[in-house]
Amino acid sequence: MTQVNVELPEKVFSVLHCSPDELSQEMRLAAATLWYQQGRISQEWAASIAGMDRTDFLLALAEMGKDSFHVDFDELDRELNRG
Repeated sequence: MTQVNVELPEKVFSVLHCSPDELSQEMRLAAATLWYQQGRISQEWAASIAGMDRTDFLLALAEMGKDSFHVDFDELDRELNRG
């Protein structure tokens, strides 16, 4: 797996009350959530990036109050109008 290094102020761990490993996991989940909600990646890819299976990723989305599924209402209207 490829690694990405991010430089952060040393105080960030005390401010967020977490270890570097915990912050790394939190950042992976945050990035996966953002990219999934933007429609840039699938649930499967988001779960993989977050280091989870799809079920755990969907549960994490629910815990964060995020939508688990994307609905393009314009596309839905076109489909409904096609009958």
